[in-house]
Amino acid sequence: MADPRDLVERDRRCVWHPYTQHALELDPLPVVAARGALLELADGRTLIDAISSWWTSLHGHGHPRLVAAIAEQARRLDHVLFAGATHEPAVELAERLVELAPPGLSRVFYSDDGSTAVEVALKVVRQAWVQRGEPGRTVFVALEGGYHGDTFGAMALGAGGPFFRAFEPLLFEVERAAPAEGAVDAVLERLGDRAAAVVVEPLVQGAGGMRMHGAELARSIRAACDRHGVPLVADEVMTGFGRTGALFACTKAGVRPDLLCLAKGLTGGLLPLAATLATEELYGAFLADDRSRALFHGHSFTANPIACALANASLDLCAEDDVPGRLDAIGARIEARLRERLGARASELALRRTGGIVALDLPGGGGWLAGDPLALRARAVELGVLLRPLGNVVYALPPACTTEAQCASIADAIGDLASS
Repeated sequence: MADPRDLVERDRRCVWHPYTQHALELDPLPVVAARGALLELADGRTLIDAISSWWTSLHGHGHPRLVAAIAEQARRLDHVLFAGATHEPAVELAERLVELAPPGLSRVFYSDDGSTAVEVALKVVRQAWVQRGEPGRTVFVALEGGYHGDTFGAMALGAGGPFFRAFEPLLFEVERAAPAEGAVDAVLERLGDRAAAVVVEPLVQGAGGMRMHGAELARSIRAACDRHGVPLVADEVMTGFGRTGALFACTKAGVRPDLLCLAKGLTGGLLPLAATLATEELYGAFLADDRSRALFHGHSFTANPIACALANASLDLCAEDDVPGRLDAIGARIEARLRERLGARASELALRRTGGIVALDLPGGGGWLAGDPLALRARAVELGVLLRPLGNVVYALPPACTTEAQCASIADAIGDLASS
């Protein structure tokens, strides 16, 4: 068993953690093992991973089928460049994604994570407009309160919060619309032929505070894009692979995007891999005798065979285990127990759920830097649950293997935070 103090001290001397103010941060949790919905700490304690380790762990940690898929593929082909080469796991995965995704998406471009999946979509849109002879279409439209990642294009879409203030002079122009029917249409009308595309997180805006919207909003945005002749980009990095109770939020909303960004749960959460799906029309804008019209984007580990084989195994489990249905049932259990515990305060705290995602707002106002998330996280750990509030927003988004008892523990921990 590792010495937890030694691990923490070694970490403190040389590691820089993401989204961490090291002058204030608590000691990191020394995690030595994980199985199912549980994380094991170096001191022997276990925590329920109620947030799926930043929304990635889909089936639970260490699923034997997924571990076996990694080992089997590593023995056969660990990696090969994807420029000028191909391999079975990537082709099979692309075929399956095209079949499972909303109709009209026929091409799959692989990358490494959610931010880069969004960057690919932005570059496809921009270059396609240039190659169609409309270079003036430079303004993207995003929803207020959205978050799409930390690379520069993704930051531009999500700017307005405290995370990206230092970079605002370097970001391209984005118009923001309220998440309300008619708002996107009004922005597109005003922009006219300056509009490039609309980028949205369908049904649930994640890091912006787990804001949940009905299918009517997504459908109205699709209709607005159609009226104004601009592509719709769906960022399903978080909502994809069952989190909303359907394999894709777009499918649940009855919406067909022109580009679909996927990551996180694509591999079940064991390895990084992302994909951007596009229509044949957008793909066709890059076909020419002129080599300069190609999409010049790529990553050293594009379509890594091990990650692609893992994603195929994860898709098998999604179908065999009805992962969307299981996640929906898990969310319903957590919500029901919270409503029972909170009573009339459930409405006051805006308790809400979409599929396996449950959230509420603690008193005191919202915002990414609101409240005392360090104290909330510490209290949740005392209760045996890993939570990471978004300011005053406390949420649960556990893996599909979460048991009824674990659901109860998650709900009780959130209820405790809401009552303290």
